[in-house]
Amino acid sequence: MERVYNFSAGPSMLPIEVLNRAANEMLCYGDSGMSVMEMSHRSPVYDEIIKDAERLLRKIMNIPDNYKVLFLQGGASTQFAAVPLNLMNKNKKADYVVSGQFSNKAYKEAQKYGDVVVAASSKEANFSYIPKFDKSNIRPDADYVHVCFNNTIYGTKFPYIPDTGDIPLVADMSSCIISEPIDVNKFGVIYAGAQKNMAPAGLTIVIIREDLMGNAREDIPTMLDYKTMADNDSMYNTPPCYCIYIAKLVYEWIDSLGGLEKMKEMNEKKAKVLYDYLDSQDYYIAPVQKDSRSLMNVTFVTGDADLDKKFASEAGKAGLKNLKGHRSVGGMRASIYNAMPYDGVVALVEFMKKFAEENPKA
Repeated sequence: MERVYNFSAGPSMLPIEVLNRAANEMLCYGDSGMSVMEMSHRSPVYDEIIKDAERLLRKIMNIPDNYKVLFLQGGASTQFAAVPLNLMNKNKKADYVVSGQFSNKAYKEAQKYGDVVVAASSKEANFSYIPKFDKSNIRPDADYVHVCFNNTIYGTKFPYIPDTGDIPLVADMSSCIISEPIDVNKFGVIYAGAQKNMAPAGLTIVIIREDLMGNAREDIPTMLDYKTMADNDSMYNTPPCYCIYIAKLVYEWIDSLGGLEKMKEMNEKKAKVLYDYLDSQDYYIAPVQKDSRSLMNVTFVTGDADLDKKFASEAGKAGLKNLKGHRSVGGMRASIYNAMPYDGVVALVEFMKKFAEENPKA
């Protein structure tokens, strides 16, 4: 069977080059005589793999030396608790921007550990835009400000980096990390589940400025303490070894293409094809405000639930898989992460045109 175009929001497509490389090395990595799945995380061979992964991620993201890179487990959702337990330690206050389901979950989790408020929200418009705010909207004694930089479910992305002054900015970048260049210096913490742009499910990346570590709550679980993980080079326990190996291959792939500047160029080209079509017709509705559109997740609806259901079903039969939208939005969602080829987006637009012609609205 031929491979399909997989528009899943995550776990998502991986680059063909990476899958082929992993397949070739499945039984024997280098001259180790074993698969990466089988080797000890304490072995010299694996030590080289994880160090190469960190080196490559630092290179493509231009991560400053005063930031630690952690390879963790538990998904981004575990960071909803880890962030306040590590950072909400001075005034026991934090401000959250609620721009979607995951930022709302992060906000609710943080409320368990201190005085947490909503600094800005777009809930009243079903999260169809990114709310604008700056340091005038946040409490001057907040320990940090939290945002979700790209909202997978709703198809929105921050078009700017919020100005939080001296207050550390924490960003969940699960669905947009390594899709374009980002100034890491403007963030105190960046965290991301890897299963959208980096690797299979099971790996979580945390990039944290060194001065923000070492002041966690005394009762923090050891596995959530950033300093413990940093002091042990992400190996306090057995890390998600194979996921880190795949992430390394993905970083190598991006580096070979020309880095994140090239990745951004490719992603903008793909997204333009889809958004240009959406803006040129009136059969499909794009609910997201134009200045908040995501490059990674594109949402659209017909306005008819039955047509939406038919679209997703027929698209799947045509080799365009996992286009059904999240129940919070309905309709369709095309996740066009780094590994989605340009031809996949072109094929989607051609199907959309055909479907509209063959299924006129009442």
